[in-house]
Amino acid sequence: MAHDTLLERRLRNALDALGANAEAKRMFGGVAFMIRGNMCVGVTNKGLFMVRVDPSREEELLARPGAAPMDFTGRPMKGYLFLDPDGLAGDTGLREWVAIALERNAQLPEK
Repeated sequence: MAHDTLLERRLRNALDALGANAEAKRMFGGVAFMIRGNMCVGVTNKGLFMVRVDPSREEELLARPGAAPMDFTGRPMKGYLFLDPDGLAGDTGLREWVAIALERNAQLPEK
């Protein structure tokens, strides 16, 4: 199944609103937005957003509505979360999550 292009557009709009210079790359049936060569945020082919977060904040962020561990293989990936678009407070809520992902991206070395 292909990813939802409306979700991709919402994510692109949030990145643009925050001034992020992101490159879209097709991955795993969805799209990931790369910043400085690192995966930052994305949309899965299951209709979920993916965000990369600081692993030290993961437990705190998982308590937010719509957040879940990112799990493709039966084992959660540390530092990555899935977001249910229905659990977000509209585009403002999505921008908050994108800002969190951008903070994490700024901590990573450029590739």
